[in-house]
Amino acid sequence: MVVAVKEMSTELQEITSSFNKSSLACRGSQGRGLLEAVENENQIRREYSSASDIQHSLEDLKLGARGDLTKLRPGRRFQLTLCGGSHFSCRAVVLDAKENSGPFVYHCGVFIVPKTRAHEWLFSSEEGQWMVVESSKAARLVMVLLDASHVSASMDDIQKELSPLVKQLAPGKDDNGAQIPFMMASDGIKQRDIVHQVTSSITGPIIVEDVIYETDNGDISRILPSRDLTFRRLVFQRSEGLVQSEALLSEEGSKYKIVGQSEKKKTNSSSKSKKRGIQRRSDETSHQLKVYHGYLASSYHTGIISGLMLISSYLESMASTQKSVKTVVIGLGAGLLPMFLHKCMPFMHIEAVELDPIVIKLAKEYFGFIEDDHLQVHIADGIQYLRKAVHFAAEDEKSAVRGNEDGHCNSDPPSSNGSHLAFHVEGQGISKVDIVIIDVDSADSSSGMTCPAADFVDESFLRTVKDALTEKGLFIINLVSRSQDIKDTVISRMKMVFSHLFCLQLEEDVNEVIFALPSASCIKEDGFAKATLQLEKLLKLEHPEISQSIIDATKKIRHLK
Repeated sequence: MVVAVKEMSTELQEITSSFNKSSLACRGSQGRGLLEAVENENQIRREYSSASDIQHSLEDLKLGARGDLTKLRPGRRFQLTLCGGSHFSCRAVVLDAKENSGPFVYHCGVFIVPKTRAHEWLFSSEEGQWMVVESSKAARLVMVLLDASHVSASMDDIQKELSPLVKQLAPGKDDNGAQIPFMMASDGIKQRDIVHQVTSSITGPIIVEDVIYETDNGDISRILPSRDLTFRRLVFQRSEGLVQSEALLSEEGSKYKIVGQSEKKKTNSSSKSKKRGIQRRSDETSHQLKVYHGYLASSYHTGIISGLMLISSYLESMASTQKSVKTVVIGLGAGLLPMFLHKCMPFMHIEAVELDPIVIKLAKEYFGFIEDDHLQVHIADGIQYLRKAVHFAAEDEKSAVRGNEDGHCNSDPPSSNGSHLAFHVEGQGISKVDIVIIDVDSADSSSGMTCPAADFVDESFLRTVKDALTEKGLFIINLVSRSQDIKDTVISRMKMVFSHLFCLQLEEDVNEVIFALPSASCIKEDGFAKATLQLEKLLKLEHPEISQSIIDATKKIRHLK
């Protein structure tokens, strides 16, 4: 017998039962079906009650979708869309402080997160949001996450739109008319100048901007003293305003010929060189500043370099015998990582692969990227590029075994932009590569990954990478996802292909740098200190102090397999 009781409730309750499960199991399919139906229903109710990804409206909430909002319920958390007049709309998260979190200063508070910081762990993860609630001293916190549609709106306008909306979310009527305070996470930027904007058919809207941060930039501020350090950023709008690259601008950068011979001229010259975009800025002091390629402003770029410690012994042996370390970087961005490697590790031969010619143009015009005999860029699909390279390397190896009548290998096949495929170095023919770095963003937000695109962590491509690498090679991938399940899936897949995996989790960031080794043997963790010293000696830095952040990062690398 099943007894159903219907009652008026604003909360979804699970169905309770007093079935004797062992008895039902032996009474045929009807009993088991009933038991399964009850459990399935309860599972749906549990998922709905705990789901944090359901986006409610104010109308839903007024109808009791998340219970009685006039009452505080410790630990309650849900998401909603706030819609006001003038087409105003934004995402928000409502959090009722957890048990024993008081005393509270405010019965309800609003915390505004600017677009530039909405992706940070503190504001995007549930754990981080609870930390914000605790520090806000509010019994209920409405966290508002701004997006690109709010960039041009003033904070006064935003607050004016939000005020009548959040009042409907305030708990009870025992607050004695207390005002709801508005708090805000600073975007950390004191000054922002748009240098250039363009829309690419491949990447979408792209912005080049110069920014000055509010806070001190640590070691670099002491090494390159300046009243305000200026950073140039490449921003891809399609990925929640992803800052794809960030470079330090300095007077020291102007010492180097980073754009062309015309850069040797004075900044007040009438030269129509490639620095025209910089000259269009209203800030006259910026004319004297250029990208400094001896410093990596992005923490994940520093993390990528730190991972070279895993093969520093091999790198040292190659450098000491004047052999080139063949490196492929898939995803050019502003070209800052290839330029740093080229400048600070001159024994490398670097092939960068970029799908979007607009991005290459921006890298050259606004970030000082240049090509030479040891650094080239190819306009190509990174996956196809590497697969073709592996194919031709295999064919080259077969030809070497068979031997050609004239004693030479076949002519090199061209890549998609007419230049030769990677790995043709110092007359050695097409051979395997020592380092492969994947640094690309994803155009598909449904994959759950901001970086890289899902195809770059597909098992078939991972096997292509392994086939491309030398025995002592290294594969590096920048992984950005807020989902731990997705990260675990990627790592599990990589473990199936590579012999050893290491990872570096960047603090207060969603970036995780994964390092994979194809060889059966690898460096032991007790050898990290010696390997770090080897790496430090290999880095030809103009300011050796800059290497400290790289050394610090090596200490956080851990072995996964």
